[in-house]
Amino acid sequence: MATETENKPVVAGEEEKKVEAPAVEAAAAAAAAAPAAADKPAEAAAAAAAGGGDTAADKKPEEKAEAAPAASGEGGDGATSSDAAAAPAKKEKEMKPTVHKANFEKDVVYLYQFTRTPMLPSISPFCLKVETWLRLAGLKYENIDHKLKLRSKKGQLPFVEVNGEEIADSTIIMQELATRYDKDLDAALTQEQRNIAHAMISMLENHLVWVVLSWRSKNTEQMLKGYKINLQHALGSRLPNALLNFFFKFQFSRKCFQGAKKVKAQGLGVHKPEEIEEFGRKDLKVLSELLADKPFFFGDEPTTLDCVAFSVLAQIHFILDEVKYGLKEFMQENCPNLVGHVSRIKERCFPDWEDICTKLDLNAHIPKPEPETKENKEGADTEKTAEQDKNESEKELEKDNSNEKSEKKEEPEKVVEENKEKEEAAAK
Repeated sequence: MATETENKPVVAGEEEKKVEAPAVEAAAAAAAAAPAAADKPAEAAAAAAAGGGDTAADKKPEEKAEAAPAASGEGGDGATSSDAAAAPAKKEKEMKPTVHKANFEKDVVYLYQFTRTPMLPSISPFCLKVETWLRLAGLKYENIDHKLKLRSKKGQLPFVEVNGEEIADSTIIMQELATRYDKDLDAALTQEQRNIAHAMISMLENHLVWVVLSWRSKNTEQMLKGYKINLQHALGSRLPNALLNFFFKFQFSRKCFQGAKKVKAQGLGVHKPEEIEEFGRKDLKVLSELLADKPFFFGDEPTTLDCVAFSVLAQIHFILDEVKYGLKEFMQENCPNLVGHVSRIKERCFPDWEDICTKLDLNAHIPKPEPETKENKEGADTEKTAEQDKNESEKELEKDNSNEKSEKKEEPEKVVEENKEKEEAAAK
């Protein structure tokens, strides 16, 4: 889709490599710049910084397995039986999962996206859109904490893995999962409503998202502050945040991670900042008029349009109040129904919002089991206390017995002394 930013594959292998200083520049820029629109292949700089791309290493063993029967079989029946024996092995290799999550659970959706921020679950509208949809659809899913090191085979974030299969691009993910698990949120819509939804989604993802990206690309420091982005946490780096922020601002300001170039190529970048902001205001006004006084765009139940609108509007609404952003102020003052819409989706889909933004937990929705070590420790402490009590009791008992013995021993000696004193007195 033309709406989604480019992000080339960052990691080809499964082993994590140490982040070197040159890699931090591109990685830091990718972490905070790409989220504005994060479903497209990235620039070559990001791929080169992390090293490598998608590989097809499994092809060579398959070719060897295929060639083996031909080499070993001489004659009619011998060749036929060899081919038949090799066929199941070849088929098994072809069916071998080529996903990152090898020990997957059946029908669990494994979501690869950007890391959390203290302001909202994701500063990528496309990642937030998929996660919101998964929650509305009621599908079981788990976020994979990959520290921005992985991309799909298309070079995108977000992407998901289901039953050993990868699905990339936010729109395709939702369409494919809706078909597989019969979770069409738009099933009750009329054809006219579907047409309106398609037009509004196109406006949101092909226009309003670029308005937001334009602001981010020109206000790097404000963006980091507005979303309270912690690059150290986002990248899983041990380098100080001050150094990471410097690399990010330098890289983003110098090349804008191609952000400004993309905005210009899209068409918005040729305009002045105030003109671009005015485009965004018109988009917000159209959405506000379509929503009117309804809880959701097409009635009492949220649809795909509600997911997309929330994921984009959240990028505008959940910016720190200290950071002045014209679109946020306009939405609060002139489109209060959109603010209400964001709040309703948030309350319905993210009851764990506080945990997400406080603990930056990717899987706050998954119940955490009680740590076994804690229980064992408590049990061990209980056993230890009981043993100590027993030992103390035994010591006290021994002490009492010892006292009794010494008293018994002292008693005859006392009698002897008294008798001796009486005898001496009588002799006198």
